Amino acid sequence: MARTSLVLFDLDGTLADTAPDLAAAANRLRADRGLPPLPQARLRPYASHGARGLIGAALSVTPDDADYEPLRLRFLDYYAQALDVHTRLFDGVTATLVALESRGLRWGIVTNKIARYTAPVVRALGLAERAAVVVSGDTTPHAKPHPAPLLHAAAACGVAASAAIYVGDDRRDIDAGRAAGLITVVATYGYLGDGDWRQWGADHAIDTPQQLLPLISTSLA
Repeated sequence: MARTSLVLFDLDGTLADTAPDLAAAANRLRADRGLPPLPQARLRPYASHGARGLIGAALSVTPDDADYEPLRLRFLDYYAQALDVHTRLFDGVTATLVALESRGLRWGIVTNKIARYTAPVVRALGLAERAAVVVSGDTTPHAKPHPAPLLHAAAACGVAASAAIYVGDDRRDIDAGRAAGLITVVATYGYLGDGDWRQWGADHAIDTPQQLLPLISTSLA
């Protein structure tokens, strides 16, 4: 196995807890319809699914419904107005990134969030100058679960896919990583969405960000 030289992370639900700000945007849609806000815990599992998942959870509206597109645009506008109010790095992420850097390992971000929202969130979290690469949902013609974003990130860093790791909290993260030939790790502390993550076929699973470090220094290195 090639020596690990690049660690890639999903953003929402893996590096950062963005659910509070995403849920707030969804609840603004409910308020527009005179509905009471839903508890964040109700909306949290859908945070990794973006507008589609949150609109579905908040209003039971799907992309097949006639009013979905205007709701999607309004949701994105609400989110853009307040996308870094309560968003924070998960506990242990800062220490993990520092540890990776101290080992001379580069790390980056591959997310399905489009660049309009990725850039300000990454900047607000203090990660923009540290990440070796940031790939958004509109960086390549395809988003995850297609392997293109991960292959793009590895190529941008001059790293073979087999020498890279991808950490994510959604099935599409693992599907994309496997298709791209990366080592895959499920962040079980993240949102996870629907279904059983044990069925996703990931190479490893971690319950805290720090648990990634011994994997890199032993079985993955």
